[in-house]
Amino acid sequence: MTNEKFETEVNTLVKFFSLYCKDKHQNQICKNYSINYNDLHLKKELCLCDECHKLFSYAIEKLQACPNDPKPRCRKCPNPCYDKNEWKKMARMMRYSGMKLGLLSAKRKLRSLFKKS
Repeated sequence: MTNEKFETEVNTLVKFFSLYCKDKHQNQICKNYSINYNDLHLKKELCLCDECHKLFSYAIEKLQACPNDPKPRCRKCPNPCYDKNEWKKMARMMRYSGMKLGLLSAKRKLRSLFKKS
């Protein structure tokens, strides 16, 4: 996986986890993450609950160790590396966040259409 692809994947996870945890959980704690991949060094700050911090760390660990090149979407992976329980949690979080981000994007587009009129 290229460094650019890895960074895109990490940014997607950050966005999805932040949205999901903010909407669904309480008692968020801000933590700094230093994420390394090949010669890429990313620093991210996330405010999540304990459960989401653990799942985010797990997801980053699996992303760093992904043997596939190019990396497929996890749900289409021929040999998935997630444990079943974590996979279900990730699927729930991704489904919620993806749907919400899609609706927010559609809402922005509609607003911009009506403002032009």
